[in-house]
Amino acid sequence: MTPTLDELRAAIDAELEGWLSETLRGTGPIAEPIRYAVLAKGKRIRPLLFVGAWEAAGGVRGPIPGNGASALHRMALGPELVHTYSLVHDDLPCMDDDDLRRGRPTVHVRYGERAAVMTGAALLPLAIRAVAEGAAGLGLPDPVAGRLIGILTAAAGSGGMVGGQLLDLLAEKKRVSFEALARIHLGKTARLIAACCTMGGVAARAPEETVDRLTRFGIAIGLAFQTVDDILDVTGSSSRMGKIGGRDEALGKATTPSILGLEGARVRAEQFGREALGEIAPLADPDRLREIGRLVLDRDR
Repeated sequence: MTPTLDELRAAIDAELEGWLSETLRGTGPIAEPIRYAVLAKGKRIRPLLFVGAWEAAGGVRGPIPGNGASALHRMALGPELVHTYSLVHDDLPCMDDDDLRRGRPTVHVRYGERAAVMTGAALLPLAIRAVAEGAAGLGLPDPVAGRLIGILTAAAGSGGMVGGQLLDLLAEKKRVSFEALARIHLGKTARLIAACCTMGGVAARAPEETVDRLTRFGIAIGLAFQTVDDILDVTGSSSRMGKIGGRDEALGKATTPSILGLEGARVRAEQFGREALGEIAPLADPDRLREIGRLVLDRDR
């Protein structure tokens, strides 16, 4: 039987907790803040997209024989660990200085700034290890495993998330063009989300045309995700979102509502959503990706 989205999320969470318990055994004090950061209740959009892209690209949908499901879910942990690293560092006083994340105190509030910096630093090699182990568990050749790691690290680095986050910080309290805002959103959010989709296609050994479609889907849905995030910072409640609302305005962030207004931002998010769904329409099994796409657009936190 094909698992529901909630069942798939629960399976990914179980893999995450079990793998961390094994991997962090004997690592000393760093284990506690890592577990605190990673195991906080999250939407798990990135690993869900990875599995959805793998299915859409021709991977097995439903129960996978042997240890295949565990290996697939372990590889899906890679983008989630990179994402969590970005949240831990993004919340630091030298960055966005947030006190609340996923409904509880941020890592630096709970464990101190030094521990938070080290936690973020530790999550990136853990992400690479998860992808490598997952690829081995699926029996993927070394060149494919290397490509998967390269896709993830490129999306996380200077040409993706890290570079985009710096652009975001440098744009605070400045007037920026919509083109400049698009570059910020592409870097800090969309490239990592797109990497999940690209990786799913590569792991399924799909044709390059399919991989390219998944990448374009990921870029569009990533831009939709960030646009909705900007909207929710204005309209959402802290209790629902699990983080403090209104921070973008307080920090003078460049956002879609600050440039286009709330209604313009909503229209833009829907445009990105339609673009994303159009990319995957020709694929063999895009239902999971369609479901996740609607979840991104309709979420209230």
